[in-house]
Amino acid sequence: MKILVSAVTAACLATGVASVAQASTRPVPSPQVHSPQVRAADAAAMPAAPYLYLGWGNPQKPADVMKAAGNKWFTLAFILSDGGCNPKWDGSRALTGGSDQSAINSIRADGGDVIPSFGGWSGNKLGEKCGSASALAGAYQKVIDAYQLKAIDIDIEDTEFHSSTARQRVVSALKIVKSKNPGITTYITMGTDQGGPDASGVDLIKKGAAAGLANDGWVLMPFDFGGGSTDMATLTKKAEEGLKGRLKSAYGYTDDEAYRHMGISSMNGKTDDSGETVRLSDFKTLLSYAQQHHLARFTFWAVNRDRACGGGNTDGDTCSGISQSAYDFTKVIAQYRR
Repeated sequence: MKILVSAVTAACLATGVASVAQASTRPVPSPQVHSPQVRAADAAAMPAAPYLYLGWGNPQKPADVMKAAGNKWFTLAFILSDGGCNPKWDGSRALTGGSDQSAINSIRADGGDVIPSFGGWSGNKLGEKCGSASALAGAYQKVIDAYQLKAIDIDIEDTEFHSSTARQRVVSALKIVKSKNPGITTYITMGTDQGGPDASGVDLIKKGAAAGLANDGWVLMPFDFGGGSTDMATLTKKAEEGLKGRLKSAYGYTDDEAYRHMGISSMNGKTDDSGETVRLSDFKTLLSYAQQHHLARFTFWAVNRDRACGGGNTDGDTCSGISQSAYDFTKVIAQYRR
């Protein structure tokens, strides 16, 4: 998510990682493996999985969020490269045996589940560090196997997004993942212009279609694109309609098929662009839009920000910067069903 470019310096990230790494020294149970029947029970709630960043941003306890907001799923950010073609949380924390695994166990114990997100704005991206599609698919597979996942999210941004080689590698790797994990859901999340995907996004979609990638959701991040104080719901729908046209052109979809392969990943409150604000009313409008068209995904960045700032706190990673009650935006997202 683009907020990382303005909010996370190397020192800040190191501090956040250090705090989580310290917490990870506590003993935690081994990964919980759920039967397909149990884990599928709330699969209808999978498209409504808000982002939660456990490495920094004063993250809330997932169990508290689920109880207060009613959501069942979380998209956990971010899986990055450890410097090579090996996946770790934030590029530094082991997949299993630490606080991240403990959080996942707690979510599943309360009847929920998770979608790990690979990428984000900052840090080393696996799509660039892995030297081939098969190696990248292997890195994705390590995470899938570690948690017996039903879905993954590739949040492709910055240098990974703007590299033609990396875009092709991601597409080819996901096709391998699809072949080895029947039934797994894959999302590709990317930035957008107001009229729809930019040149890199269009090329990514074309590469997916050319490779025969049956990607479940092409998800736009319709913010940080100069919306100002404009009605962000209207701008979001404009970007989504642009995406629809690109998917129809590349994949030959009908309108209905295109909508069912599209997604929205918004941001609550003040964004990184000065004056740009996504309001609760925008989320409610977008919920209706998503339901009307049966979108593949409706989510946002991030639960960490889903609360008002207070006590002099203006940190955009821990609060929305607008007047709101805790979990107002998560409560809207939690209502979404395809």
